[in-house]
Amino acid sequence: MENQKRTEISELGEFGLIERLSQQLTPRHASTLKGIGDDAAVIDLGDGMVQVVTTDLLVEGVHFDLSYTPLQHLGFKAIAVNISDVAAMNAIPKQVTVSIALSNRFSVEAVEALYEGIRMAADHYAVDVIGGDTTASRSGLVISVTAMGIAKKEEVSYRSGAQLNDIICATGDLGGALIGLQILEREKQVYLADPNMKPDLEKYAYVTGRQLRPQARMDIIYELREMGVVPSSMLDVSDGLASELFHICRHSNCGVTIYEDKLPIDKQTFDTAVELGLDPITCVLNGGEDYELLFTIDQKDFKTLEKHPDIHFIGHISPPSEGKSLVTKSGTVVNLKAQGWKHF
Repeated sequence: MENQKRTEISELGEFGLIERLSQQLTPRHASTLKGIGDDAAVIDLGDGMVQVVTTDLLVEGVHFDLSYTPLQHLGFKAIAVNISDVAAMNAIPKQVTVSIALSNRFSVEAVEALYEGIRMAADHYAVDVIGGDTTASRSGLVISVTAMGIAKKEEVSYRSGAQLNDIICATGDLGGALIGLQILEREKQVYLADPNMKPDLEKYAYVTGRQLRPQARMDIIYELREMGVVPSSMLDVSDGLASELFHICRHSNCGVTIYEDKLPIDKQTFDTAVELGLDPITCVLNGGEDYELLFTIDQKDFKTLEKHPDIHFIGHISPPSEGKSLVTKSGTVVNLKAQGWKHF
């Protein structure tokens, strides 16, 4: 028997694996407007309306560490990261399902704490928890959430809609979740070395909060609707700003130019990055789990959004031949690199 070639998943990476597997899957229903390849699938409901559907897994030891993650925060985060994908399609979330796999080390009270966070998030984002599944796990806690939302067909923003000279926008600030994770991991190691040491987290409340209890930016989606602005493309920053920009370039067949002095970073994120010996701009470009929105707009919409306090104009869409560039504060043009979260 001939030896079959073995390809390691790490050779392809998450998105390469998805692309390879999706080549075997062709939508057969006309109602499937968008399948694999965006922040959510899009299904035609008729009468000019669509439903968006997205699902995410959170796996203990991969996506969270229960030694420093409160169960209520984890429940909230599990919902928020899925609502963020609905927001990234410019849709309004309506329902979620929640499935969990539990090991026998969890008590009923622990599961109730997890679901208290889920309930709080459902209340916050005005969604109904309509079902799910519960089963046993031999390897820790696993949470799977599916979120569903609705939008008018013409309101949906895909990754593929960016046009030449569109303005690139980012909400909030970036890099905080990565820095928060570094602090939590540092304090965990201090505790393991000396259990009598108390974690020094008080002065890092903002960045640790960005990691433990992120917010989906539905507030921005509602405001864009009120102002009559439909982003030409959009996604959420879950794997890092540079990585998300690469997605826009690939799906929209374009290049990007962004400016270092326009990148949004919170003072605590900046100061803590320096304290940890990390380059703050590298954290902004490659830190994941911020769940801010990255989107492009037509230049005609700039005046409408110009004075919004939480939308930052960080660059523009350029021809694909110009590649992906970062203009530093000194005016030097460097190639943008995507070094964000790697799943495999």
